[in-house]
Amino acid sequence: MAEPTPAAPPSKGVIFFRRLGSTLTLWTLVLLALFAGRNPLGDGLFLVVMLTLAVLGLKEFYALVNKAGFDCFRNWGLAGGVVLVAAMFVHLQGGLHAYVLPASPAEVESGLLTIGVLGLFLLQLFCQRSGSGLARIAVTLLGLMYVPWLLNFIQKLHFFAAVPGADGALVPVHGNFYVLYFILVTKFSDLGAYVTGSLIGKHKMIPRVSPGKTWEGFGGAIVIATGVSVTFAHFLSHKLYGMTLTHAVILGVLLSVSAVVGDLIESIFKREAQAKDSGALFPGIGGILDLLDSLLFNAPLMYLYLRHVLTA
Repeated sequence: MAEPTPAAPPSKGVIFFRRLGSTLTLWTLVLLALFAGRNPLGDGLFLVVMLTLAVLGLKEFYALVNKAGFDCFRNWGLAGGVVLVAAMFVHLQGGLHAYVLPASPAEVESGLLTIGVLGLFLLQLFCQRSGSGLARIAVTLLGLMYVPWLLNFIQKLHFFAAVPGADGALVPVHGNFYVLYFILVTKFSDLGAYVTGSLIGKHKMIPRVSPGKTWEGFGGAIVIATGVSVTFAHFLSHKLYGMTLTHAVILGVLLSVSAVVGDLIESIFKREAQAKDSGALFPGIGGILDLLDSLLFNAPLMYLYLRHVLTA
């Protein structure tokens, strides 16, 4: 009996529309979480989205770790990720008083990560599994730093509410609009790189890491992301505290370059695990990490720029 002919791979057009459909579906949910308002329903939806992203992202990361031949404390990492995200949400929302949790978000994170590291040492002390204990501890901790810790910068942006004005009175800062802004700039950077690279890409960027990335795509990412940044800032400048044309151009370039780097870093993880995608959750995209890779890099940059430049 003749073997069945393998199905032809989908065309670039089919892949593009699959990616677009998956992206629109997911970010519609994210937008609902961002703009549902500061009420129990809105805050609850936001927390659910953040916890879902953290847990699914960690699962995929630890699955890549296992495929690459490393062991890890998967359950400890997942539990730590949930605690890290939930504690930051409660702290930023003001649900606990300062005498229960430290006043600074950085102190909350550093305290929890310290407990996590000490817990990993104890787990390794009593671990009966073979393999390198150093690698087991290291990759478990890397997962916590790579996914939930970086995701927490989205929460810090979302709850960034006000800064002191010249007269000492608080001036409102619409943190949720900055979350929307950096997501749009980042994803249009991804889209610009994909479309430009598919149409005119010829010169490989770093083929040993990602054979599909081209310098033409990199240029397209910067141009399109910067255009989106300037356009968004023009029409919604009243919602973006401190934003000017100069800042919009700087952020467009900064976030687009960082988005490409974030995508390349995840490609390194996938290449070591010999995996094309981090998962199969979203048609045309792959897993949750394939969707989050550039955002994980850009969230801290956006927060630091807002905190130390735009509102300084």
